Amino acid sequence: MAQKKRILLIEDEEDIAALIKLQADLSGYKLHVEVDGINGYRAVEREKPDLVIVDVMLPGQNGFDICRKIKSNPELKNIPVIILSAKGEELDVVLGLELGADDYVAKPFSPKILFSRIKAILRRGKEPEKMQKLLVFGEFALDVTRYMLKKDGEAITITLSEFGILKRLVTNQGKVLTRNQLLDDVHNDDAFIVDRNIDVHIAALRKKLGPNFNWIETVRGVGYRLREEPVAVK
Repeated sequence: MAQKKRILLIEDEEDIAALIKLQADLSGYKLHVEVDGINGYRAVEREKPDLVIVDVMLPGQNGFDICRKIKSNPELKNIPVIILSAKGEELDVVLGLELGADDYVAKPFSPKILFSRIKAILRRGKEPEKMQKLLVFGEFALDVTRYMLKKDGEAITITLSEFGILKRLVTNQGKVLTRNQLLDDVHNDDAFIVDRNIDVHIAALRKKLGPNFNWIETVRGVGYRLREEPVAVK
């Protein structure tokens, strides 16, 4: 029998912790709960769980500080982190993602949806670390070594910045990326860049990839995500 994946939950609200623990049991995960930030981070160091769920508002140390410390620690940085945000405030979400969080969930939330995200994150973690030369999503394929995008074998002309943004989205499929994170992939020769210019690049990509291209999802106030599957076109 495969060993259960270990999840560390850092949450001081008993009702929410109990709800998550119940769903963890139903979903086949082993869950450990800490109720304050200081002991929560110590538990991460001690146990090195498969995934951490951390609330933003915590006694002792907030969830942002814990996320930052995890992602800046070479021994812990590969542990996925999901941020729980009380109101889903845009600034909370953006800050959490900028600090390296793998996803966020706004309260109130569905425990089933939370664990479907956990399953997706842990599945991505099993994928080989080496960069694939060909990244495929639906009928599209990105040739990383030749900087080419093809649809059903036919080449589509895109800029280096558009290629970089699309590559980042594809390699992080299902994960929300902020505009600032995507700025890293914008080519310096593409004129003066600010974070809202990402919207222009995304709009250009959507136009070039056809009227039925619906893989890229806009997450309002935060950034963009490449869907796990495209939505049906009506």
